[in-house]
Amino acid sequence: MKARVTVTLKSGVLDPQGQAIGGSLKSLGFDGVGAVRQGKIFDIELDETDLSQARSKLTAMCEKLLANTVIENYTIETSH
Repeated sequence: MKARVTVTLKSGVLDPQGQAIGGSLKSLGFDGVGAVRQGKIFDIELDETDLSQARSKLTAMCEKLLANTVIENYTIETSH
């Protein structure tokens, strides 16, 4: 089973890297760029066929390592 975990900063958390990217885009001539927020994407392959078990494992991975749940949110997408 394949999964994609997307981790983003919670709203209200300062994002200096996103601000730097936004500033760079404007300096490169990309007008009309509003706020930029950056995040992380993890593509994970699991030797799991049960969707419920896979989601449980992925949630544990996010809670323990992939996301800092104090300041970050995560979403999990799965496909076979």
